[in-house]
Amino acid sequence: MLENPHIYELREQDRWLPINNVARLMKNTLPVTAKVSKDAKECMQECVSEFISFVTSEAGDRCTADKRKTINGEDILISLHALGFENYAEVLKIYLAKYRHQQALRNQQMLEEEEEKMRDQEEGQERKVQPTNDSEEPVTEEKTEQK
Repeated sequence: MLENPHIYELREQDRWLPINNVARLMKNTLPVTAKVSKDAKECMQECVSEFISFVTSEAGDRCTADKRKTINGEDILISLHALGFENYAEVLKIYLAKYRHQQALRNQQMLEEEEEKMRDQEEGQERKVQPTNDSEEPVTEEKTEQK
């Protein structure tokens, strides 16, 4: 039994990104007529998975040193710089700013939709509660018995 139950050995394939995701990304960046061999996909799968692990490990070490548990976008950017991947860091910084802007817009839109939904519900409740005046009451027909 291990001393720390949170530490366990991962199988190699458990550390890799799904091959279908890697293949789709590769295909999207190539001309439509291009073909990618299985070996190329597997090689790229291993490379990008290792790269992500490398950068994430650096960011994790930084968080541990700062006594934090959550890795954020800035930690990744700092790690890319620290590891010599400044070019990636600059592109990712732009992407991260655009992503956060889109998330803010989406959150604002969801909030507005929720507020509108609540207003509609409140208006619906008010209509149900409003008393009706005499002219709006339904008229009932009385049956008369024939003799």
